[in-house]
Amino acid sequence: ITLLIFRDLPDNPAVEWDTQLLAAFVLKHIETNNINLVVTFDAGGVSGHANHISLHAALRYNCCSEIFILLLSLGCRVLVLESVNLFRKYMSVLDVPISCLLPRDALFILTEEETEQAQRAMRCHRSQLLWFRHVYVLFSRYMVINSLRLL
Repeated sequence: ITLLIFRDLPDNPAVEWDTQLLAAFVLKHIETNNINLVVTFDAGGVSGHANHISLHAALRYNCCSEIFILLLSLGCRVLVLESVNLFRKYMSVLDVPISCLLPRDALFILTEEETEQAQRAMRCHRSQLLWFRHVYVLFSRYMVINSLRLL
């Protein structure tokens, strides 16, 4: 994990990041660290968060570049987390049967212990835990199940 505080890429759900700047950073990070798998958001950003959507745009931008095609040939793959509608998003474990029936490239279903660990991790970030995130931690399918597609 690399944490950046980058003035040109502010943590703000309403700010779209510069695609080329972010794409260059991500590509350099992949090359420098010999990364073979990138997991990111899809075009919906799971929650419509502009920063999340920008990450997807940057990876799509990279996927069209010759350098990134070379990385793919060396074994670097990109998985995107599937955004689901609001109803499914808050079905928690009840979404498991639906997700199992729908097409995807990868499906992760957490055990009860893993779900509790994810909930504990969310509670460690008190500054991010606004009222709606408490609802998210309790009811979101993403705390239990994640479906992904290859980019």
